[in-house]
Amino acid sequence: MLERLREQINEYFIGKGDVVDDVLTCLLAGGHVLLEDVPGVGKTTLARVIAESIGTDFGRIQFTPDTLPSDVTGISIYNAKTGEFEYRSGAVMHNILLADEINRTSPKTQASLLEAMAERQVTVDDRVHELPELFMVMATQNPVEFLGTYPLPEAQLDRFMMRLSIGYPSKESEVSLTRNSLNNKTTDNITPVCSVEDIMQMKRKVESVHISDGVLEYIQEITALTRSEESFIMGASPRATILLAKASRARAFLKGRDFVKPDDVKTVCVNVLHHRLSLTSEAKIRKADIDTLIRGLVLKAKVPME
Repeated sequence: MLERLREQINEYFIGKGDVVDDVLTCLLAGGHVLLEDVPGVGKTTLARVIAESIGTDFGRIQFTPDTLPSDVTGISIYNAKTGEFEYRSGAVMHNILLADEINRTSPKTQASLLEAMAERQVTVDDRVHELPELFMVMATQNPVEFLGTYPLPEAQLDRFMMRLSIGYPSKESEVSLTRNSLNNKTTDNITPVCSVEDIMQMKRKVESVHISDGVLEYIQEITALTRSEESFIMGASPRATILLAKASRARAFLKGRDFVKPDDVKTVCVNVLHHRLSLTSEAKIRKADIDTLIRGLVLKAKVPME
């Protein structure tokens, strides 16, 4: 079933199998994804294809400077007939939420997603409203150099399990994408290959994937090394250690194993840690690269031999 899901997504989101695997890793690990790239490379298509392939509830909110927090979390409206306030749900009340161009809205509206992403609930007028059991935010953002953007604060970036960059397709992939569009092969014609309950069962199986103490210590050593790296303003938080372990477990499940290997950690490490680390001024002057620094730290960490 997981293989059929992967094949169908790749049929519509062509030429980016590694990105698809990373998003499925976050889905099975219960994490959220930040897609950062230039407009028009398929970020919205990827989110919609995943939702349609699962046959699940899909919501989208287009963030603009005048978007309000209540548009995200919902609002209480007074009912004159009953004399009570009734909750009208916002954009978060969906299984998969596409938060489009999240860095084009104000910091206050950006922060309205924090509770939902961290605790799977929203609080409106002192009332707590639980989110669906399957809940995933797929946020897109334009590069910070673009006009009219509000950079996400570190506290919110830390809530995303992975930051992914799609990039431009290859020549063959772009031709295939164009042919699909000309033939009206759109996401409106997708037939679900699994259900929400199927995904929840797979998530429960992921939670049973074994991760040894040696691998956990290996993960902790990698994040600890980021805290002593002089090129970074600050290192990765303990939340990064936890999410790196969860992502490694989900990646092992995608590979068909019931235990985590150090290679699983190496595969997801850069995408999990990149957005949590910022370069110092001196490192920027040297034109240091965050991904290269992370890979260097992974090589320094002692690989468990068990």
